[in-house]
Amino acid sequence: MGLLSDEDKKKIKEKLENLDRDIKILFFTQEFECPTCSETRNILMETSNLSEKLDMEIYDFQKDGDKVKKYGIERIPAIVPVSSKDYGIRFYGIPAGFEYAAFLEALLDVSRGESTLARDIKEKLKAIDKPINIKVFVLPTCPYCPSAVRIAHQFAIENEYIKGEAIEAQEFPDQALKYQVTATPKTIINENIEILGAVPETEFLEKVIEAYKKSSSS
Repeated sequence: MGLLSDEDKKKIKEKLENLDRDIKILFFTQEFECPTCSETRNILMETSNLSEKLDMEIYDFQKDGDKVKKYGIERIPAIVPVSSKDYGIRFYGIPAGFEYAAFLEALLDVSRGESTLARDIKEKLKAIDKPINIKVFVLPTCPYCPSAVRIAHQFAIENEYIKGEAIEAQEFPDQALKYQVTATPKTIINENIEILGAVPETEFLEKVIEAYKKSSSS
């Protein structure tokens, strides 16, 4: 029995009809010591089967070191949606619950190769010319998490220096402890700027610019 119901598959298939370009879903996994890898693999396979524009490639975290290094994969399960390029979008953990919607939106954004951000935000993002890493800690039961993840991913699409990561807090308790995640969404930018909760795109941008200025002055 699949993870997606027939009704879910119907709705997802309709949504995926809006894909503009072919997408490769790169999945990093391993056979042992990864409790959610099998379930993540299944949901990705079910999703990829719903559109001819989706193709899935599976890599072993231990054996495929060249791919792990190329995409900067730090933990598993990891998901990287790419089209003509790698836009710096990452999912760490199973995209379940509310996070599945964020995963679908990421596929559509990558397929378009551009975000739906306001023009003034896009213009301000162009000025960033140093690496910005955005970590958004999420939970599948958190209804506010997808909006924070979507902003991080859209920022990554607009600027090659930005990487947007969604990290499932319960699957990676060491990371949640390190960044003192007690509620979600919690966003960490370049290790030293925090955003608590879901905020508008403009406020998110202010924090990213703050992180950029700190990195430029150091």
